[in-house]
Amino acid sequence: MFGFFRVVTLRRFSFTPTGVIPLSDNQPTSRFPFVTAVLILANALVFVGWELRVGLADAVQTGGFIPALLTQHEPGATTRLLTSLFMHGGWMHLIGNMWFLWIFGDNVEDACGPLRFLAFYLLCGVAATLAHTWPEPDSLTPLVGASGAISGVLGAYLLKHPRAAVRTLIPLGFFTRIMDVPAWFFLLIWMGMQVLLQAGSRGGHGGGVAYLAHIGGFVAGMGLIVFFEKGKPRANTK
Repeated sequence: MFGFFRVVTLRRFSFTPTGVIPLSDNQPTSRFPFVTAVLILANALVFVGWELRVGLADAVQTGGFIPALLTQHEPGATTRLLTSLFMHGGWMHLIGNMWFLWIFGDNVEDACGPLRFLAFYLLCGVAATLAHTWPEPDSLTPLVGASGAISGVLGAYLLKHPRAAVRTLIPLGFFTRIMDVPAWFFLLIWMGMQVLLQAGSRGGHGGGVAYLAHIGGFVAGMGLIVFFEKGKPRANTK
């Protein structure tokens, strides 16, 4: 993951700066999360079957999102809004993002239904990318990663399951602990970290992580879930 910076300068969507790792939640689903599983498979296949084969640097330049291409209306720039969501800068980048998607995506998919969830996921990803573009419209630094879209999933999860228990690994050296924390607490701490890290990264590259995209995706997810969740069945009347 970090070795990739020796290959190409890159901004990534990545969850690793939070310092805590979700292991599971206690929210059951009514059906297998088919779209979530397909998205994870698609991301893995793009990374293994294409990025590693052609080389990460060449792949990023071909399919990564570059803000200046969009703001200068270059051909193919809008396509990169989607292709970049399925690309990653290294193994740990891929694994970290897909793990978050698996933990939180199933319940949001359950709330939306498969097709609505797919549309919701992609729109959150696009919103996250545009949020990243807004302060740096002329940037030539490529952006890749799924966590802009996954941030939207987290925002939706916060609204739908705020009191769910998230089993969390908290690394504290010799005192590393696993404990259950409320979803609202876990996700608000995560969001707060993004805000703080974004504030601290102004004028720099923030370690290569696109914090503003995380924030934009999270906010988009909270707003869009209202329109994409399935309606509750109406009671029969006489």
